[in-house]
Amino acid sequence: MAAGQTAGPDQPYAGWRGHVIVCGLHGVGLSIVEELNLSGVPAVVVDDDPDLRLARTLLGWGVPHIPASPRSPETLAEAGLAGAAAVICALEHDLATLETALLTRELRADVRVIVQLGNPAVGRALTGIAISVLDVAGLSAPAIVEACLHTPQEIRLAGQAFCAARTVARRAGRLRELYGALAPVAVAPAGGGEVVVCPGRDEPVAAGDEVTLFGTAEELRAAGVTGRAEHGPTRPERRVRYLRLLAAALAQAADRRLAIALGALFAVLAGSTIVLRLAYHLPGYRSFPLLDAAYFTVETVTTVGYGDFSFRHQSPWLMAGAIALMLAGALFVAVFFALLTNALISRRIEESLGRRRFTGLSGHVLVIGLGAVGMTVVQRLVGQGADVVVVEKSEGNRHLAELRGLGVPVLIADGTQPQTLASVSLASAAAVAILTSDDLANLETGLAVRDQLGERWGSTPVVLRMFDPQLARTVRSSFGFGFVRSTAALAAPWFVGAALGLEVLNTFYAGDEPLLVARLTVTQDGGLAGLAMRDLAARTRVLAISRSSDDGYLEYPPRRGTRFRAGDRAYLIGPYEELLAVLRRDRPAPGAADQTRPTGRTD
Repeated sequence: MAAGQTAGPDQPYAGWRGHVIVCGLHGVGLSIVEELNLSGVPAVVVDDDPDLRLARTLLGWGVPHIPASPRSPETLAEAGLAGAAAVICALEHDLATLETALLTRELRADVRVIVQLGNPAVGRALTGIAISVLDVAGLSAPAIVEACLHTPQEIRLAGQAFCAARTVARRAGRLRELYGALAPVAVAPAGGGEVVVCPGRDEPVAAGDEVTLFGTAEELRAAGVTGRAEHGPTRPERRVRYLRLLAAALAQAADRRLAIALGALFAVLAGSTIVLRLAYHLPGYRSFPLLDAAYFTVETVTTVGYGDFSFRHQSPWLMAGAIALMLAGALFVAVFFALLTNALISRRIEESLGRRRFTGLSGHVLVIGLGAVGMTVVQRLVGQGADVVVVEKSEGNRHLAELRGLGVPVLIADGTQPQTLASVSLASAAAVAILTSDDLANLETGLAVRDQLGERWGSTPVVLRMFDPQLARTVRSSFGFGFVRSTAALAAPWFVGAALGLEVLNTFYAGDEPLLVARLTVTQDGGLAGLAMRDLAARTRVLAISRSSDDGYLEYPPRRGTRFRAGDRAYLIGPYEELLAVLRRDRPAPGAADQTRPTGRTD
């Protein structure tokens, strides 16, 4: 349909301009629509099998819904593809997402297409045809890892490495006095309360307040900021830890029967050695040396033959004892090696099935749930040198082979059971990440973890994954969980930003406040050109500016009087709504001026 064509009664949205088409309502789709709705950007949802609860939510927001397959050209035309600013494909299955994205690109080559896809090989292929590929697991994992480890989160601006680090103020004072020129990102009061986002350097803080700072790794070290809060997890020296784990593994392998068999064998060997030392006589009635007695005993028990000594010329009672020694020794040796073989094979089977008990662990991160998000979190934790133990309920999980390839131990069990949590040494864990694909299971597991931790509940980070952002807020306030992360809420701004021209680079939390780092290119005739930094919203901070007139020179840190110039790339940090306000200030909402909304709407 041409840009100026008027929509017919059977296609009420075909004449819309500047809207965003969202294909898929499940998972992250609803959060994307919510962010678009809050930002004032019109959206049309296409989903042929929606959840009724989600459909009613759309109805309450006044967002139109087309209950048809997005893999049909007619459906996309009905949704107003001709005038759409972007198409976001967030369907439940990768194949449907791929088909919709390719069809959209075929029907209209100039529209922004953003897809949610977990397959990296297919994602690289789509990137080659100007389709933006985002993965919810990869987008949300950094915030979960940062909550577990409290380590600085690396942020790259124009190819240069910076860090956002959390620290605890050791004394009261102003931010400028405590941390110099480091850019303050947020201050979370120690006693609770509202997080101060992007405060000025003259903002006062109290001892114990958690402060998030931005700067290079060298600047953070110079200011004494390690990036780890005082209550953060610590890990023992690797050499000591490995020795302890080895000893624990040996102790676990040695069950009671094996210990009894080994003890009986040593008793027989010791008794025979003493008897031979006292009663065996060499030619000339010389006494038998102790070492020779031990050697002769082992030689007899293992039945390797008599080339050195024999019982031929010894007393009859000693010869009779030798017969008993040979029989008992052979029996105990056979029993010992049979039990040892059984213990080793059983241990190997338990490792393969994920059913063994882990002992000797300390300072590890416990990950419960091995879906796409869980696997990505494990990979990032291992990459940062953390010790990880995984609890997964399903024996058929497709990530188990990859997990074992990383050398990460896994226990196949129900994470809500106290005995399961005890089996993975919860009492000595440094952090817990509960990341199953079921909100109710996550909540139940989190409550079980809280009960088992006891006094360590307040000092051990427990990260709880929730799909529904509203449920995440309720769980945080009602049950006292300090780190509740909604993967949909973390990922949705990336999709909306890509659709509107705001490139999101990073997402992390300051207290309960999600913050985004984004890049914005200042337009020639937009509202930012010539604007000074001090005139931006109070909850937004410019981290750096890449000057287009200076071959991309990165100005860091920019001064309050620094002004934007057309073509500059500004790197901003702040809450999502504030960043979108900056985007709207630089350029009007896409198509807002010429958009024609029909008066009727069908659902």
